[in-house]
Amino acid sequence: MLSRIAESLFWIGRYVERADGTARIVDALRLQLLEDPTADESASAATVLGVIMGMPVSGPTSVADVGSRLVFDRSSTSSITGALHAARENARRARETLSTELWESINTTWHRWNGLGRHSVTERHLSWVRERASLIAGISDSTMSHDDAWQFLVLGRALERADMTARLVATGGLSSGGPPWSAVLSSCGAQQAFMRSHRGMLTDDRAAAFLALDRQFPRSVLFALTEAESRLRSLSPEVERLGVSDEARRRLGSIRTALEYGITSDVVAGLPVKMQAVQTAVTAASAAIAERYFQSGPLPTWTEELI
Repeated sequence: MLSRIAESLFWIGRYVERADGTARIVDALRLQLLEDPTADESASAATVLGVIMGMPVSGPTSVADVGSRLVFDRSSTSSITGALHAARENARRARETLSTELWESINTTWHRWNGLGRHSVTERHLSWVRERASLIAGISDSTMSHDDAWQFLVLGRALERADMTARLVATGGLSSGGPPWSAVLSSCGAQQAFMRSHRGMLTDDRAAAFLALDRQFPRSVLFALTEAESRLRSLSPEVERLGVSDEARRRLGSIRTALEYGITSDVVAGLPVKMQAVQTAVTAASAAIAERYFQSGPLPTWTEELI
């Protein structure tokens, strides 16, 4: 496979999942303010922008500011609009590799998103993004051969999911504007799965452990890291007798092992630090993947032909 095609597929997975994850983060803020009318909107909005998303914040911040920067800003791929546009552009470059249904779903998502309006963030905006991301993921899994092209797309999706869920989990329940765990569970679509596995006994520690460490819930941090490792093994299946030469696998395996085999109470107690380590590992793994598989320099251009 051409490196440029592999890179486009990888980023399609990441950008679609980024739009989904950003919608869930903004929805957690919306639910928090609905559940607790006395909550400080400025502090909560500043937490979303500054702590969760790592964006600079100066002065009082509102939900409208969050919507402007995380939902409607086309110039930034950290926003939903920017991520959906970038996903469509990458899909256009990899058009010959995608299934027709997948290309149509991504293209339609971008055009219909522009018709929803950009005045204020509503539940309709956020739920629609989540539904379209799920549709795109389902179509890719059911209409693409599960070859290297699909592996790169799912790899990007898994890395982005681990990063976005870690961002949300790191601030769940914080007294300084963080969303309550009930809102975090709802935004991750984990409310029913959590209630079934814990028989309805909701506590902060149990919710945190579920979203960070559950081996069966597809949006948990541990599940996403395991999925990313599996895709990397499929892309490079050689048997290594002395350690792991794949830097991306080494980075992901190290943090995944620390979570999976750590004492649950210790992981939950140090959740912000652990989740920051996950984000760092994902960033390092993404860079290692780019160095190993993607075009590292400018494409050669021919200016004249020697005779």
